[in-house]
Amino acid sequence: MMTAHSFLVQPAAPFDFEATSENQPYFRKGQEDGSDSYRRLLDLEGTLALATVQFNGDASSPELRVELAGNELTKPEVSLARAQIEKLLGTGQDLRPFYESASEDPVMANLVETFYGMHQTLSLSVFETIAQAILGQQLSASVARVIRALMIETYGPRLTVQGETHYAFPRPREIAEAGVAELRGMKLSQRKAEYLHGLALAELETPGGLDRVAVLPDEEVIKEVTSLRGVGMWSAQWVMSRALGRPDAFPIGDLALRRIVSQLYFGGEALTDAELADYSLRWAPFRSLATSYLFAALRTGKGQEVTVSGSSACTPG
Repeated sequence: MMTAHSFLVQPAAPFDFEATSENQPYFRKGQEDGSDSYRRLLDLEGTLALATVQFNGDASSPELRVELAGNELTKPEVSLARAQIEKLLGTGQDLRPFYESASEDPVMANLVETFYGMHQTLSLSVFETIAQAILGQQLSASVARVIRALMIETYGPRLTVQGETHYAFPRPREIAEAGVAELRGMKLSQRKAEYLHGLALAELETPGGLDRVAVLPDEEVIKEVTSLRGVGMWSAQWVMSRALGRPDAFPIGDLALRRIVSQLYFGGEALTDAELADYSLRWAPFRSLATSYLFAALRTGKGQEVTVSGSSACTPG
């Protein structure tokens, strides 16, 4: 029996709901014309609930109203849904220390002004973060999105509400049971299919799952996750940033990140990973947030009128 629940979430100000939600790949804007609500299907440890999130107030006094629809949701499941929404949208983040630090960097200060109130969005698990990294390795963002959507709609749990079907990220058991040969049908290379299948098995076979690394220091997190086949330093940094919410992660080896830094800070001059790593220290200890703002500039083409060279950067195509 479908039941409905609602609750309010007060994010830490400043908070821009639209900018933050657009940075979260699984929040879909309502299909109705003029809709200002966003939806995501939550997997509450086996129980599914559709969350519809609407923003009230303004950046300085933000409030989120969350409506849940699911089959006989219990109070613990509603509490878990709240925790998931708060993590997905980074509602507890205090942006002020990062903004104060960014004021000393004209380029980053302009990005802060452009995307003011954008919180860093997170994923719900280490498994999901690494799986997304594997799917996106050496692919354009548009191709990665197509493959990710195909994976979700093939293997993800689903719930139909008012005639519309919604999907959550696939559970590890479904990926493990699919097998490598079947995963190849998801437009994956042999190697990526093997990596993804091995990741699912590791999640299922590790006591406490891969999320157990959350209690480890950064160096140990990197050591643990890079021991998995197909997981390198780039993916490990995304785990620290997107899954664990560590504030100073920086995904060295990301070609898109290198491109936007080159455009905004080096007049388009090519950078090596080592040069980018050294340069990124100017944003420490807030490199995770700095990365989010740089990617927002790359994704939208906004905030690129201020560069170190004083000239306009090329808007990415």
